[in-house]
Amino acid sequence: MKTRVALLAICGLFLTAVPAMAATPTIRGTVGPGDTIGVSVKPKKGGTYRLAIRDSADEHNFRLRGPGVNVATSVGGTGTKTFTVRLRPGKTYRFVCDPHSDEMRGSFTVRG
Repeated sequence: MKTRVALLAICGLFLTAVPAMAATPTIRGTVGPGDTIGVSVKPKKGGTYRLAIRDSADEHNFRLRGPGVNVATSVGGTGTKTFTVRLRPGKTYRFVCDPHSDEMRGSFTVRG
């Protein structure tokens, strides 16, 4: 009986840990205040990511574009918007403020 209870406890711990291990990683992007744009982390491997954008300036937006991805926040609004994106290994993704693309831009390449 004690062995069965211990086994059930171990299984319960494993089942509660599985969702944490499978959590979708988050990339945080920012645009504004001022003429700033960036991402917190440049992904090291391909896969599905949550892209959380904090827009702090209503004259800007944040667009991420690359193979299979073209998502953007709205110009004229502020706040936080979240997208789910699938990034491919070995591919380059570019982020930009559409109205100010000459000066507000960046990129990253996803490794293996």
